[in-house]
Order: sequence, then structure tokens, then C-alpha cells
Amino acid sequence: MDFGAQDAVVRFLASLDGGAERIATTHISVVALCRTRAFKLKKAVRFSYLDFSTPGRRLEMCEREAALNMRFAPELYLGAHRVTREADGSLALDGAGEAIDAVVVMRRFADDDLLEQIAKDGRLTRDMVESLARRIAKTHDEALPDEARGGAAAMRRTLDDTAQSLRHAGAASAEEIDALVARLGDALDAQSALLDRRKAQGKVRRCHGDLTLRNICLFDGAPTLFDCLEFDDEMATIDVLYDIGFLLMDFWRAGWPAFANLAFNRYLDARDETDGLPLLPFFMSLRAAIRAHVEASQGNAERARLYFGLAMTLLAPAKGAVIAIGGLSGSGKSSVAAALAPLIGCAPGARVVNSDRIRKRLFGVPPTARLPQEAYASEVSAKVYGEIFDSAARTAALGWPVIVDAVFDRPEDREAIRTAAERAHAPFLGVWLDLDLARRAARVDARVNDVSDATRDVLEAQMEKATGAIEWRKVDASKDSGTVAAEIKKAFESRRALAIPE
Repeated sequence: MDFGAQDAVVRFLASLDGGAERIATTHISVVALCRTRAFKLKKAVRFSYLDFSTPGRRLEMCEREAALNMRFAPELYLGAHRVTREADGSLALDGAGEAIDAVVVMRRFADDDLLEQIAKDGRLTRDMVESLARRIAKTHDEALPDEARGGAAAMRRTLDDTAQSLRHAGAASAEEIDALVARLGDALDAQSALLDRRKAQGKVRRCHGDLTLRNICLFDGAPTLFDCLEFDDEMATIDVLYDIGFLLMDFWRAGWPAFANLAFNRYLDARDETDGLPLLPFFMSLRAAIRAHVEASQGNAERARLYFGLAMTLLAPAKGAVIAIGGLSGSGKSSVAAALAPLIGCAPGARVVNSDRIRKRLFGVPPTARLPQEAYASEVSAKVYGEIFDSAARTAALGWPVIVDAVFDRPEDREAIRTAAERAHAPFLGVWLDLDLARRAARVDARVNDVSDATRDVLEAQMEKATGAIEWRKVDASKDSGTVAAEIKKAFESRRALAIPE
């Protein structure tokens, strides 16, 4: 049945559940958005990567889509249903007549609850993004490793298919496409061994596969993944970083680098994928290239050019570095680190290592849970700082910038983080945030559900400790975090350009 013959099915779906408020279409589906339900019909199309050309095939794919998405959004998906033609010529869901089509039925959520719209409206919060990153990490944890798929060979096939699709869709000039494909090919060649090593380590799993901002909504107050890639196991059984790389690319594309960096860091807090960081520029660029040919194939030339240009810029190589941000509690270290991280290195920015988050993880509690006083004993702090030094050195040695956020009030800790950077052969900048006790206390009093457990008593106790001579670059922390971050970025770039040792 060709797509034109599906018009009657679309009209039937639009008559259900009080009538459709809107009909949404993509290159492969039509969705009737009704009062409480959404009815998703697959178009009768066949491409190199999918086949929806027959009613039987569409039913199979609808059943598969519903089943796979139960893993991500059981609260949204209500199952797959046949569209049947009854004896009187009318259409029905799961009637007694001949099955002529199939639909996936979902609970309806408001268009304004799509994450892309929430972000455009300025309603997206850090808490939402953190929750989203943890949810994605959980789906990766729960998926079983796949030993048969993935690795360098699979990424080569994906790149070859993408190159063909880019040329067929006319996403850019032939010369531009050739240049991008050549750069992607070089990046893939450079990282092939790492891709295969991660496959052997179980990092290839059945993922969502299509983590764009349009496939995430806020449902019952929680960021919810939906509409996973169902039509090709090969395309969805991938390195977990390639999966979340789609989201990071989409945040970056939409002009929200801070959210991209936040999602990146909270995902890595939940799953230590540090070894895979050298793959991110390639993964994110390839995701952008895929979106470029999809947009071009739908006639969206302007969006195709945007994605194509992004694919080129995302291939900028990362460079290792260590920036340590110290200061007494309440000086704004975490806020400055968060503002600085998207500005350092290539997308999605620097890895942030936070002493409070490490301490909470060591005790097996959520980041905002309060720890007892014994959790701050000297032997515990030594363990926390030891992990900080190791993490910073390991990340920078892989060619990725890292920002370390800790008090660093002891001279030996300041020396140790400098040594960690030297071990990684990475440039180092130490920054000390200066702020008087009254303003630090006011900031601590204003905290709600914060990662830090610092109180006024802690602040006063810190004033009694000897910090020794602080030779790091001192910055006035009374200014807003964005201004402070810009000042640190400028200092870091000047130091790196002049190759000045700290």
C-alpha cells in the first residue's frame, strides 16, 4: 500500500479520542495528537536503512517499537494495535476485519513538555538536566553488553552509509562533503583500536539510539526518553558514549553549551567512561552529519547547513589541561567551575572533578545528602584528594581538559594537583577564589539542596587553619560566576599560548 492510500487511516486516527488537535509528520511517520492519546502511524516507505512498505512489516515494527520503548517510558507507551477494515468498509482498531495498517498508541503529553520547547522557553533547569543524565546512565547500566555488534567495523559502516546519504540528499557541495567524510575517516582510523577495546570491555549495548531533544519530554515531572530507534538493531546497538553523544551534540547545536556540559559531567559521574573521551569529537560530529542528511532529505536546507557546519566544527581535537579552582567554603568554586567548563576545550567542554561529589559517592549517598562529621576525618579527605589527583591526571593524559573543584587549603594538596598535571604532560593553572567571611557565610546560608555540607561553623573553623603561602592566581570572587569564569579562561589561554609553567 503506498502512502497515498494511508490518507484514510490518518483520517480515522484523527477521529479517535475526541478528535485530533494536530497532525505531526516526519519523513517516516504520521502522528495524530488527540485529547489524551497519540496515535503513531508509520509511513509506507522503504529506505536503505528501514522498510515500512507493507502492512505486515509496519505491524511488526509497531510491536517492536512499543516493546523497546517500554524500557525507557513504560508510563507513556500503551502498545501496538492493528488498523482493520471491517465488513461495512469502516476502519477499526483491532477489529474483526482485514489488517491494513498498524499504530503505536501512547499517552499524550503537551507539546510544551518536549525538552526542546522547555529549553527554548527558558524553563529547563539544571535539576532537570542532571536527572536526565542519570536516567540515561541507568538505561545504559541496565542494558546487557553485546559482543557481536559495535566496534570500529560498525562505525565504519555507519560512516560509509552517512557519506552516501549526505551525497544523495545534497546536504552540502560535493567538495564540502568529501572534506567532512575524509576528516571523519581520519578520526575513525585514529580511534579504531579504542573502539574495539571498549567493545571488548562491554561498552557496546542496546541503547536508545536517537537521543535528540525532540525525543525527550517532561512527564509527571521527570525527564522521559521516548521514540527510541526501533527499526535496526545494528544502528541502536552502539557504544554508550555514541548514544549520549547525540544529546550532547543537540544541546550544543541549540546554543545551550552549559546544559551540554552539565549532562556530560553528570553522566560521567554516574558512569566512569573517562577512557572513551577521545571518541567524543568523532561521535558528536558523526551525529551532526547524520542530522544534516536527514534535514536535507526533508527539504530543510537551512537546518541541514547548520548541522553540516556543526559536524565540521565538532571535529576540533581536544587538548589536555588541568585547572584547579580552590578557595574556602562559600567562595563560589562550584558555580565558577560550572560556568568555566563549557568554555574550555572542544565540545562539550571540560570534565569537572568535584571533591564533594567524590566524597558522597564514596559513602554511597546521593550528592545532596548530608554526611556525618566523621565523613570529613583527615583519612577520608586524604582518600578523596587521592582520587582527585588520579582522576585529573588520567583525564588530562587522554587529551581532555579537567577542572578540579576543591578547597585546596593545604599546601601539599596544591602541590599534588600540580604534580598530577605534570604526570599527564598537561598545562596547569591554579586559581584561588578570594572572598571575605561575611559574604561566604551569606552564600552558604542561601544554599538549598546543595552538594556541599559546609555550615557557618565549618567556615569559621577554616579561618583558623594555616593555608601557607598561596601562590596560585588569586581572583576576586565577589563578582558573578560568569565574570570570574571569563577571567580564568583568559588567564588560562594566555598561559597556554605563552607556555608559561605555573
